Amino acid sequence: MLLADQRDVLLAQAVGIVRRQFHAVPHAAVILGSGLGGLADEIAGPVAIDYADLPGFAKSTAGGHRGQLICGTLDNVPVVAMAGRFHRYEGYGDDEVTFPVRLMAALGANLMIVSNAAGALQTELCVGDIVVLNDHIDLAKRGTIGNGVCAQRDMYDAELIRLALAAARRADFHAQLGVYLATSGPTYETRAEYRMMRIFGADVVGMSTAPEVRVASSLGMRVLALSMVSNVARPDAPEPANHEEVLAAGRAAAFKLRAIVGYVLQSTVAN
Repeated sequence: MLLADQRDVLLAQAVGIVRRQFHAVPHAAVILGSGLGGLADEIAGPVAIDYADLPGFAKSTAGGHRGQLICGTLDNVPVVAMAGRFHRYEGYGDDEVTFPVRLMAALGANLMIVSNAAGALQTELCVGDIVVLNDHIDLAKRGTIGNGVCAQRDMYDAELIRLALAAARRADFHAQLGVYLATSGPTYETRAEYRMMRIFGADVVGMSTAPEVRVASSLGMRVLALSMVSNVARPDAPEPANHEEVLAAGRAAAFKLRAIVGYVLQSTVAN
């Protein structure tokens, strides 16, 4: 756990390192989840900084996570992107998981687009579908993070949600609103847990996103969160999920994420 004074010192050091290599002010921060890291290759004029070279950054150990902060432009819009994120199941506290969000906000990003691979709890969803999040349930919440705000509402920006759904219609693929349920991981859920999560009102389940969204919102960032369906939970006819299938589904659905991100960036920078 990082103490506030220690965190602020590390944050200032990390900001200095990035600004010495990337001089533009990013319009948006982008967090790329499992199997979705290919979007990092779309960033033009990239400045890639290994997490190991940034004070305050943990080590990303999840498969398919590159472990780099990448600065550059997407569709001529300055961005800073995490190619790989940190998870609670890797042994990190929420302060460590969300430290990169603080860095990206300190660099000047005023909106955050966060993606993840998630299991679908509702059977009308299919592998490769995009769920645009409008709320979450965090079963692994650990204390107060952010700026000392214990209760937050409307963390997901309504206008960004509207733009994301419009982008899906324009590109002719399925996307719908939904609620994300965050667990600590790293295990996939049991059949009984899937049934419980449906009763709770969740549409997709995963092991990330909620703490990053909570901190970004507390810092005043506009937030858009996108879940890519990597498998569908059918408790009465279970099909085992594995991480390789998650990565493959993410690669297949990458064009959908790219379409939404591009449309949102262009629409928001114009305003």
